[in-house]
Amino acid sequence: MKKKLILESGEVFHGEGFGSEWETAGEVVFNTGMTGYQELISDPSYCGQIVCMTYPLIGNYGINRDDYESIEPAIKGLIVKEVCDLPSNFRTQITLDELFKKKNLSGISGIDTRRLTRILRNSGVVKGKIVNGDIDENSIVEELKSTTFPTNQVEQVSTKTSYANPGRGFKVVLVDFGSKLGIIRELSQRNCDIIVVSQDTTAEEILLMDPDGIMLSNGPGDPEDNPKALEMIRGLLGKVPIFGICLGHQLIGLACGAKTFKLKFGHRGGNHPVLDIEKNKVAITSQNHGYAVDQESLKGTDLIETHIALNDRTNEGLKHKIHPCFSVQYHPEASPGPEDANYLFDDFIYLMEDFKNKKNQ
Repeated sequence: MKKKLILESGEVFHGEGFGSEWETAGEVVFNTGMTGYQELISDPSYCGQIVCMTYPLIGNYGINRDDYESIEPAIKGLIVKEVCDLPSNFRTQITLDELFKKKNLSGISGIDTRRLTRILRNSGVVKGKIVNGDIDENSIVEELKSTTFPTNQVEQVSTKTSYANPGRGFKVVLVDFGSKLGIIRELSQRNCDIIVVSQDTTAEEILLMDPDGIMLSNGPGDPEDNPKALEMIRGLLGKVPIFGICLGHQLIGLACGAKTFKLKFGHRGGNHPVLDIEKNKVAITSQNHGYAVDQESLKGTDLIETHIALNDRTNEGLKHKIHPCFSVQYHPEASPGPEDANYLFDDFIYLMEDFKNKKNQ
């Protein structure tokens, strides 16, 4: 099945299709991970995006039941140099191609992913479309130029109803902006009593649950497209400890008066070095984001920069000067990627303990 990847800038890549025969359009981004494609495909933060894998062979260990980060994938498509049809791993249940067929996802293989990645690094992320091989290229380019993609990605991937994941420890309300299951797993391992709520839940509704802490999850899209979340965060600051991850981190920044901006090609992969400024310690982190907090805009706010990315010196962590609130831009739950930053979930537990002890004095 011949397919083409067409970019709004006019570049055309010819390849072989796998998965569904459906055409699909989205923002084309790249990920530098060598493994973890199953977690990537099922990460809600990729909602609306077509992902190019820089590692050349994808699918070699198949798909298993354990590595999903959501029940239904939100990714728009996948671009690979070579897709493996005969995976070899003791956990393999189906192939990547079979998963894509079952989930009606479109992929393209056999293209020069190195060339595509260099285009994205030089010009920034662009709109693109995976189409059948006989489609007129010029018409697709014009279509992409005039297309405006939806900005309600968080609404698309957030849970519609609240649900519980019971535990006997601290009660944590997880605000689901597109949460990965890895966050729930890490909180559960610390015996937290978790209530997952929708992205449009108000501060008043959350406080009625009498939580010990608030977790603001990862999620897709531009943080500025979520004004209700900013109101919610402002209503919670100082009343309960808050920990933000990825989009949650950016929303804390905006809620406290900072600004965000779109990165040229984003940070996506499991090999990003981040410096903890206070500890003078480096962690290799898992990342997936296209926006960042503007460091200059932190001046005059009550936020302190705690972490920076060593590749481009952008902001990777914040904490509040007054209230029990901290956040990181990367993924301490990994999935996929290294677990160097897993200790941050323990820091969240300590923060809730400290806040509770002071409250009871």
